Amino acid sequence: MVGKVYLVGAGPGDARLITVKGWECIQLGDVIVYDRLASPRLLGLMKPGAQKIYVGKLPDRHTMKQEEINQLLVDLALEGKTVVRLKGGDPTIFGRVGEEAGLLRKHGISYEIIPGITSAISVPAYAGIPVTHRDMASSLSIITGHESPDKLDKSIHWDKVTNATGTLIFMMGVAKIGYISDQLIKHGKPSDTPVALIRWGTRAEQDTLVGTLADIEAKVKAANFQPPAVIVVGEVVNQREQLKWAEDMPLFGKRILVTRARAQASSLVHRIEELGGEPYEFPVIQTVVPSDEQAKQNIKEAFVRLPEYDWVFFTSVNGVEYFFTHLKEQGKDVRALYKARIAAVGPATADALRTHGIVAEQIVGPFQAEGLLEAFEQDLQAGQNVFLPRGDLARSWLPDQLREMGLRVTEADLYQTVLAANTQDDELLKLLEERAIHAITFTSSSTVTFFLEALRQMGISDPVSLLEGVTIAVIGPLTGETATQAGLTVSLMSEKATIESLIQSLCDWKQSSTVMTL
Repeated sequence: MVGKVYLVGAGPGDARLITVKGWECIQLGDVIVYDRLASPRLLGLMKPGAQKIYVGKLPDRHTMKQEEINQLLVDLALEGKTVVRLKGGDPTIFGRVGEEAGLLRKHGISYEIIPGITSAISVPAYAGIPVTHRDMASSLSIITGHESPDKLDKSIHWDKVTNATGTLIFMMGVAKIGYISDQLIKHGKPSDTPVALIRWGTRAEQDTLVGTLADIEAKVKAANFQPPAVIVVGEVVNQREQLKWAEDMPLFGKRILVTRARAQASSLVHRIEELGGEPYEFPVIQTVVPSDEQAKQNIKEAFVRLPEYDWVFFTSVNGVEYFFTHLKEQGKDVRALYKARIAAVGPATADALRTHGIVAEQIVGPFQAEGLLEAFEQDLQAGQNVFLPRGDLARSWLPDQLREMGLRVTEADLYQTVLAANTQDDELLKLLEERAIHAITFTSSSTVTFFLEALRQMGISDPVSLLEGVTIAVIGPLTGETATQAGLTVSLMSEKATIESLIQSLCDWKQSSTVMTL
């Protein structure tokens, strides 16, 4: 059976700027064929077992010739696979989609072209430049700037293009900026016409250089301004000083690695995005139901005793969720805890309980075991029964302290924390080597331990050295202690053990680093 090919525009860089249909196609694909302008985060949407093939092009070399890419799509489809050709921007704007689709049709292969948000419009918008403006430009031209000067002269009618529209957008023309400027001036554009170059627009590396046709080449050379970039020529460039917005966001320009389990990462990822940062998800842990028979028996015995407990201390969201999973599996009712006082460590744990209809007693002090004991020490009495629904990596400090006070403690490891599956991520290694990850967030000791292990399994013999110079941000002193013992230098520690407090520490760090740069 012949497969199908989706020719998908990935948008300008920010993963959220892909279309809903494009997002869905990636999740369906058996094979993702992608280039360097597609956000790495989009590859995280791939279904388990899907294959990814990099065919990206660099200014000085091509990983695969276009003809080879065309044939690759045909060959994969003839193998019966659903293929997603993921292309930066929009596939119909200098994306050579016509060649790819043409060969697919020649071989009788079904395909769809999924439009994308072109960088010609979106990248200037992220720099505060609207490509049209009622008082300045009512039309625009999108022009290739990638070819050599002789080819440019053959493909571009400079005498017509120069004054045909209000705004001129040149794609991929950084290396030819001097020639482009000269030709525009030669054919009638005033030498003081504003020009802006925006490189890696919508991504953490976004950078904007502004000048005029007369001086932009010198500015590009002085700044060593490298591609890829969109070039905007016209009066609309002057709107930037009034309308720029992305650079003013608290985490703009920072790519932040999120190591939490995928099921829990969304709140941190979304907050980073809301504040203008670029999250890179690399979940290093996952939680699973214990498979050991003794652990299963311990859980069963602990749940038989639910009516006996005077206290239940929930110390994590996972503890809450797995408690109710086991409660359901064993056919029991939460009303069995009718005489127990239920306490939660931290607002997230309390919120998780609230979704199950339980309003827990919250601690006021530190959001960890020490704070819990401090909060209820006066109420705890020798002889009382305490239930601690926890994970296998939980510290022994709390049960030890409770036993010393004369309480009868029942511990149950309701879940296990293990290294996440499929942690091989070549793109992450590349970003770390290029120092393109600016901060790494750790929300628990286990994320520290398993992150370093994941790097070792990817072939990094000395992961600590690889992370030198990267800002390490942790939640709470316990996570910080684990990171320090592992050899990492902790730069940021949230005041409270909450995601919002961690975010605030990142914003403060960004602000201080910006001030130092200025």
